[in-house]
Amino acid sequence: MYRKTTYLRFIFNALAWAGLLLPLLAPVTGEEALNGAIAGEAGWRQLVIAENGWTEAVVVVSPEAGAKVTTGEGNQARTTVLRKWERQAADDLVHYIELMSGARPAVADTPEKIAAALAGKAPVLLVGEAALETKPGLRRELERAAKQDYVLRPDAIVVRREGNRVYLAGMDPREEHPGRRVLKGEGHYFAVAHLLRLWGCRWYLPTEFGEVVPEHKRLAVGKLNHVYAPPFEVRAAAYGYSWLGDMTGTHEFSYRNMMNGVHVSCGHTLGGYVKELAPEGGSIFNVPISEEATIEHVALKAEKDFADGKDISLGMNDGAYHSDSKLDAELAGNLRDKYFQGQALADNFMTLYNGVCRNLLKKHPESSSIIGFFAYVNMTIPPQRLVVAEKPLVALVAPIDIDPNHGMDDPRSPPRQEYREIMHRWAKVMEGRAIVYDYDQGMLVWRDLPNPSHQSFRHDVKHYRDAGILGFNTESRGAYATVFLNLYLRGQLMWNPDADVDALLDEFYPKFYGPAAEPMRRYWSTLYKAWEDTIVTEHEFYTIPAIYTESLVDALRGHLANGIKAVAPLRKRAADKLSRNERLYLERMEFTQNSFGVIDHYTSMVQAAATRGDYAAAVQAGERALAARQALIDLGTKRSEAKRGSIGMLVSAGMGENGAAWFPGEVQQYRDLLALTDGTKGKLIERLPLEWAFRRDPNDTGLAQGFGYRAADLAYWNANKNRFATPTARKDYPINEWEMLRSDLYAQAQGVLHPDWQSFTGFMWYKTSVELNAAQTGGKVHLHFPGLFSEAWLYVNGNLIAHRPQNHMWWYNDYRFDWDVDVSGHLKPGKNDITLRVHNTHHNGGLFRRPFLYAPAGQ
Repeated sequence: MYRKTTYLRFIFNALAWAGLLLPLLAPVTGEEALNGAIAGEAGWRQLVIAENGWTEAVVVVSPEAGAKVTTGEGNQARTTVLRKWERQAADDLVHYIELMSGARPAVADTPEKIAAALAGKAPVLLVGEAALETKPGLRRELERAAKQDYVLRPDAIVVRREGNRVYLAGMDPREEHPGRRVLKGEGHYFAVAHLLRLWGCRWYLPTEFGEVVPEHKRLAVGKLNHVYAPPFEVRAAAYGYSWLGDMTGTHEFSYRNMMNGVHVSCGHTLGGYVKELAPEGGSIFNVPISEEATIEHVALKAEKDFADGKDISLGMNDGAYHSDSKLDAELAGNLRDKYFQGQALADNFMTLYNGVCRNLLKKHPESSSIIGFFAYVNMTIPPQRLVVAEKPLVALVAPIDIDPNHGMDDPRSPPRQEYREIMHRWAKVMEGRAIVYDYDQGMLVWRDLPNPSHQSFRHDVKHYRDAGILGFNTESRGAYATVFLNLYLRGQLMWNPDADVDALLDEFYPKFYGPAAEPMRRYWSTLYKAWEDTIVTEHEFYTIPAIYTESLVDALRGHLANGIKAVAPLRKRAADKLSRNERLYLERMEFTQNSFGVIDHYTSMVQAAATRGDYAAAVQAGERALAARQALIDLGTKRSEAKRGSIGMLVSAGMGENGAAWFPGEVQQYRDLLALTDGTKGKLIERLPLEWAFRRDPNDTGLAQGFGYRAADLAYWNANKNRFATPTARKDYPINEWEMLRSDLYAQAQGVLHPDWQSFTGFMWYKTSVELNAAQTGGKVHLHFPGLFSEAWLYVNGNLIAHRPQNHMWWYNDYRFDWDVDVSGHLKPGKNDITLRVHNTHHNGGLFRRPFLYAPAGQ
């Protein structure tokens, strides 16, 4: 530790001056380098920061950094920490040097201590403003490197070694702007984080659980001169409304991975500005968007904030806008948005936003206000007329419900290719003042299975850079059993779009898992490949069996078993005989075991329910899956500062969890289905076949051709089915021929696509038959569809007996997605024909759980 005793210090210094010890500026042999870490190029004269538990190094930081200022009195008193992250950068530098080397540098944070440190010969690490004041030329280098026409903040770092000094500084905004989350000190923290990364530190997940701090006998700095500016001003991943769940450690995690806290004010707030204009009997969604009266009304309400330089949110509310205005109708042009399935109103809203800005700028041309708005739902499709956004405007482009799995250049994803053009157009309209509201892990919401997203982001980030996108506000959540490395890799790519993701993953496994590195590399690589190879462009829990197949789960089980075997020797050792990193290896393997437990039991639950219709087995597997999730909760709680339910940082629990949309709600749904079949509320009569005849009907000719009452002709299928055995091949199946399709997975995941890879939309027909005896058809009989998307019509023995309406947007419906039909009197002893016609208007449709017949109890 620093200055262990006065006597030892005296001896050390005496020997050093006598030339009997290696000086702190010293050559290093190749053998010695194996036991140490060198930041920068290894050269003859390295600056040794710490060696064998000893250091003379001093960390210098400005006295003003971290100072607390209190304003107001009593209940109105508010304490502000000035340049918080600049001071945090210095403190963390000291902390991690000590963790790596066992030696703790001194801190010089008063004028006297700073002067003494700069006058001495010991290594000095100058952080933030202390570095810039000592060497003013660095500020000019940062300004040259930083983005010249920045909108929210400049950003650049310098990490330089000169003699016994290491300068660590970043570009900061000219002034604090807390309302915009543009804070002084962030840039300085990035410089320190860069140096720590050069020494091998990594922060894969928040808290100590996810950090990797190597142990070095020797820490040194070689030839080092790094000046860099990232292309994106906004690199936010864990702030405000964009973060769902536990917040423990997320701010530190973000800064250590070069993500910042910058975002513009943008929420669903437009309704508050126009509520007085709602027509009688209508709502805020019926206000004429583009009329001059609306523009003047909004401008008047926003004027004070604009005059005061405050940022303003005019983001649309969630919902479909429609008014009786002729101008609105003219601007909308009856254009339809296929993603939101409503009017495309970008031209209308841009008329409103530009008009408000012009009114405000006439009165307050020097205002520094930024006006934020969302470009999604009714504004997903960008303006079609010639329009350029006024300077105060910043758009958050939110590709909600557009394939989160594939990159923009992937031929398997036309929606993602379309989004590429949407994004470029918005960037042009906004003249670069567009932020991507990035939906991380938009797939398996609330199910706590791993949902990697780097396979798409690693490619798309280059498109964002080329388009001049301002940056990213990533919606994610404190559920690292799902998110895992997503945010870590996003952080590296947002900082440097050319970062080598494969290299980052290669170094991850030994750093994170230690002796289990190789089997865990195979574990995660197998999982990642399944996501890279999927044809699934939809999202949420019903896609899980399409990706987490039985063969994938079995492969993961084998790799995990080998990983557990690799750390077995560590488990046998007493806890006090393990190093810090060895204890973390075991904790991370425990996390992975429980994570796999959720995968294993959840997929078993779905297979039991959807494929076999065995609800007793489904409930048992679901309860095991929830128990594995509880183990993750308990593990995460150890490192959580959250008080609401002590959910920890690993799962999505504690965020409401009411209803079938949530993991426990799905298990409850299977309990309810069990009650319909085990005699409690009903008794199972017969499960319908797993495979049904299926026919695509894009031109809606099935009604005229009598699909509801004519037999399915499977001659073509029987002769050619081997050619269409994979989902990739099935997309090219002729639309005028019947085929066979499973009822336990929605149609598009089985390859029911258009030849250009677009998800099939339109009418679809399912047809099967079931043999019943007289006892089974007597009395009350219900046909239950436990998993069915889309509007549907049911035919029994050639006759239409029921219609089920649905909202076109699938998430606007009950998340049980079931349909219970009384078919009493429509069935007969012998063979019964069951035909289902569905109308799929979005991108997923049809059956995804096997239907069954049951007799209600008490009938």
